[in-house]
Amino acid sequence: MFVKICGITNEEDALLAVAMGADAVGFVFAPSPRQMSPDDVRDIVKRLPDDIVTVGVFRNEMPERVVEIMQRTSLEAAQLHGREPSSDVRWIRERVGVVIQGVTAGDDAFTRASGSAADVILIDGPQPGSGTVFDWSLAEGAPAGVRILLAGGLTPENVATAIAKVRPWGVDVASGVERAPGRKDPVKVRRFVEEAKLAGDELADQGGIRRGAPERPFDWAEDDQ
Repeated sequence: MFVKICGITNEEDALLAVAMGADAVGFVFAPSPRQMSPDDVRDIVKRLPDDIVTVGVFRNEMPERVVEIMQRTSLEAAQLHGREPSSDVRWIRERVGVVIQGVTAGDDAFTRASGSAADVILIDGPQPGSGTVFDWSLAEGAPAGVRILLAGGLTPENVATAIAKVRPWGVDVASGVERAPGRKDPVKVRRFVEEAKLAGDELADQGGIRRGAPERPFDWAEDDQ
């Protein structure tokens, strides 16, 4: 089970996520209490191990600006969390190593996800970043073969239930592991990663990983070979 800790605002929390076994950390460039500057993110990324996936989160940003920030910060994956048209997603994907496209559960973009140029489809609720749980049954109709990253109100207490219900490829959390906006809680981060990994292992034992998705954390570089 791929685990992404998003909304990182400082080096301490980035290293905490790494130490607790997360596969990815996310930095928000869109307007948000967790918004970061490219220069600060670049400095944090330099101190992270090579095997952690680093993600930049954008919302309705100009494609050229997305690519410029990605190159400036040396981030590996661009997460597009707005209403970016498919042409922009494709254009960015041609210039950035990996693209994660955020969609709203039940939205038309979700049902058309198999045609997206993105590598991963992130499913969130109607108010992305609000930390509000949505009806997980809306995420059950994902097209086969699409890597689904589940977000939206996940916490250490509910992530196992969400994984059993949706059977995603990975999970994404921000506010659900915080002690205050933009500050992670070490106990919550550890519990979230443990619960998610255990639930993922149980799904794999049952043959329940979503069809078309790998049974281990995605190797971005290997997939492009």
